[in-house]
Amino acid sequence: IGSDDMTMVESRCGILCSDCGYRDSMSCGGCVHIDKPFWGDSCAVKNCCEDKGLEHCGECGNFPCDQLNQFAYDKEQGDDGKRIEQCRKWRRMSE
Repeated sequence: IGSDDMTMVESRCGILCSDCGYRDSMSCGGCVHIDKPFWGDSCAVKNCCEDKGLEHCGECGNFPCDQLNQFAYDKEQGDDGKRIEQCRKWRRMSE
């Protein structure tokens, strides 16, 4: 098992907060621990997960949805789907 597989769930969308450059500079505890993101009033992915009572997107029956795919492959903010793969790892850990 790789180290990524053992990472605790810190985000709804699969971003690894421990790898995020904004974590310290913005004092962000990860979206599972904050009410609203540092970069805006809300996050549609975070809201969707929380409204469904899910810990992360990988638990959703509609995973990966269009909203998550758009977020993961966004030209400016995307990560070429790495966050989707992380949600898959988290899902496998909980099975």
